[in-house]
Amino acid sequence: MILTVTATHEATIRTHAERTYPEECCGLLLGEISPTGKTVVEVWETENVWSPETARELSDSDTLTKERRYVIHPKELLRAQKQGRDRQLRIVGIYHSHPNYPAIPSECDREYAWSEYSYIIVAVEQGQATQLTNWTLDQTHHFQPEPLVIATAES
Repeated sequence: MILTVTATHEATIRTHAERTYPEECCGLLLGEISPTGKTVVEVWETENVWSPETARELSDSDTLTKERRYVIHPKELLRAQKQGRDRQLRIVGIYHSHPNYPAIPSECDREYAWSEYSYIIVAVEQGQATQLTNWTLDQTHHFQPEPLVIATAES
């Protein structure tokens, strides 16, 4: 599939990532799905509610910070689903940032990912958003690059 976002959506994601640096930002992508791909209609910024309690099964204490992990509160997911449904939209993806790390999925990203979503990752180097990539899970639950189209607002 192809994920299409507007230049405004891309700018919103990059700005959110820079604003939350050095912590990871996170948010939802609400949109529509057609046979040809997913189209983002709204970027929904969320708070990163990561805490050591959210993932006690991880034993690496160096990764138990918002600088290396993110969590979107389940109530926020439900709120987005409900408001999206009321507007004939659905969650088509999730975005987050990687502070001072490449825009490639981590093992933790893979473990917690859902197969129906697209995953935009933006690298943030010293406070500046740089590379932005998009990923999706394959049938073996491994990330593969997914085409990302940045459309003009008029498209």
